[in-house]
Amino acid sequence: MSDFHSARDPATLHVPAPPPGAAPKDNVEQSFSGPPVLFNSIEFWVFFAVFFSLYVRFGRTGQNRLLLVASYIFYGAWDWRFLGLLAFTTAVDWFVALRIAAATDRTRASRWLSLSVTTNLAVLGFFKYYDFFATSLVDLAARAGIALHPSLIHVVLPVGISFYTFQSMSYTIDVFRGRVAATPSLFEFAVYTSFFPQLVAGPIERGWHMLPQVRSPRHVTREGIEEGFYLVSWGLFKKIFIADNLSEIVQTVYGGAGPQDAMTTLVAVYAFSFQIYCDFSGYTDIARGIARAMGFDLLLNFNLPYLAVNPSDFWRRWHMSLSTWLREYLYIPLGGNRRGTARTYVNLMITMLLGGLWHGAAWTFVGWGAYHGALLCAHRALAPLFAALPPARGRVAAALSRGARTLVMFHLATLGWVAFRAHSAEQVRDVLSSLAGPWAWTERGAYDLRRLLLFVGFLVIIELVQAARKDLLALHQIRAPWARATLYLYLYCSIWFLGNLGGQEFIYFQF
Repeated sequence: MSDFHSARDPATLHVPAPPPGAAPKDNVEQSFSGPPVLFNSIEFWVFFAVFFSLYVRFGRTGQNRLLLVASYIFYGAWDWRFLGLLAFTTAVDWFVALRIAAATDRTRASRWLSLSVTTNLAVLGFFKYYDFFATSLVDLAARAGIALHPSLIHVVLPVGISFYTFQSMSYTIDVFRGRVAATPSLFEFAVYTSFFPQLVAGPIERGWHMLPQVRSPRHVTREGIEEGFYLVSWGLFKKIFIADNLSEIVQTVYGGAGPQDAMTTLVAVYAFSFQIYCDFSGYTDIARGIARAMGFDLLLNFNLPYLAVNPSDFWRRWHMSLSTWLREYLYIPLGGNRRGTARTYVNLMITMLLGGLWHGAAWTFVGWGAYHGALLCAHRALAPLFAALPPARGRVAAALSRGARTLVMFHLATLGWVAFRAHSAEQVRDVLSSLAGPWAWTERGAYDLRRLLLFVGFLVIIELVQAARKDLLALHQIRAPWARATLYLYLYCSIWFLGNLGGQEFIYFQF
């Protein structure tokens, strides 16, 4: 994560089983109890068409009222019973921020901030982590020969709770720090916390970035609609054509069918690396595109992460709204790198362990966080050695050097996704054992490899172009009408004729 390395200063309900490949863990309960309104569903686009046809007719106040109603309808489509939880978080942090702003001394303000942080973490902990820690305690006690029988509550995980909790909590922290003024309008703050394009899977917005947009007049423009249409199209392509097709390859190894040959396993490991990237960044692209059409600008969440050259660079590019959240609100308050080398490593590991746990209540997520924490520590320790090496001379040598570092970092990140995707530590062991087992060119592995190349080939080419031009909207900049028409024809033909149109849930909805 960017500042981690260089700066001085992040009811019991019955739920149906998830569809195959829809989420990386089948030991995590489904995030909703009703039919979802997914970006990759006809239902959502009917909803958005009705919403947008009304939105363009209103001024700022009318748009905000419509946004609030639409956002609560959107969220309530999963389970209306959790609307109260969203409203509770919103009301508490709005009230606390006003009390912080009105406090006459720092001590009083810090007490109000503690109330916000404690309330948010208590809600998140109850719904997301109670059963996890209770069962972990039972397992630990059993190893010591002690039998414990705690009551498990089996609470359904409210969709997007980690996202909107962190977004709301960051606001009160920023008010305390003086970075943003407390808004007197509960209505405007509710629009900020419930903004439906990014409500359930980010980006995790900040008050200083989003609230001024809620307060200011917005205009629907042709430029915004065109850019939004491009982002939505590219996001749907990544989700439906790439990610949802790759899920079928991934399931051959992680779906419980038993060990596979080394080649099939390796292809599935690569496939998940692209699946989770295209699934999550695809959601972000669609969210940003919808918001852009409405006159909003959401935070960038991905910047070609698989072209990173080291662990620090990777976390500057991957899930940027979370990595900066952890940096600003966790790593730096822990001391960052201001208290010596050993403390810096401890702070990095704590931050990444909690970052892993943020993703889900499973030890495999904690292991994934520990893995990335170790990578960041190793990179920091070896940085002086790398800096002492003579620089590559010439453009070709420099390109080859960067390409080699990129390939190494991509494979390190891909290896880490094994723990993220696996159901258990035992499955992590089985996958790694399979990769280390006897190698042979197999028919199944070759078939999956051909499919993998088919689905990711165009993505790789486009991202290399984006990197070369240093422009994530490089495709959108195409001006020739025939070329733009060809692009959109390719994207939507790929989606319609070759895409997985089953309406799979986005992976990050469970977080």
